[in-house]
Amino acid sequence: MQVKIGDIVEGKISGIRQYGIFVRLDSKREGLIHISEIHGGYVKDIGREYQVGETIKVQVLDIDPYSNQISLSRRAVLPEVKEARKKRAHFWTSKRVKNGFSPLKEVLNNQIKEAKERYSI
Repeated sequence: MQVKIGDIVEGKISGIRQYGIFVRLDSKREGLIHISEIHGGYVKDIGREYQVGETIKVQVLDIDPYSNQISLSRRAVLPEVKEARKKRAHFWTSKRVKNGFSPLKEVLNNQIKEAKERYSI
């Protein structure tokens, strides 16, 4: 099986360590899901959530061209992570405060005057 970065593939868990999960993609290739890529949040004990031999879906994050090591992500394919990104909205200003540029307008003339004095314009 030919895999490339960004592919979503299925594999069987072949080993569990405290730093991550090894996933067998085919008879020749194996990748690692680092503990930070298992799911979005703190992972206390990987062995409680996953078992050797279990089939899981993962996304290929990186393939090292020299060592052929494959970095995988489980959290990238989890539906709750995708949903959380969609629902979250970020606003750069407060909707409750309606002052716009008025604080700047109040001090702008004084700042221009000070700048002219400082640079002798």
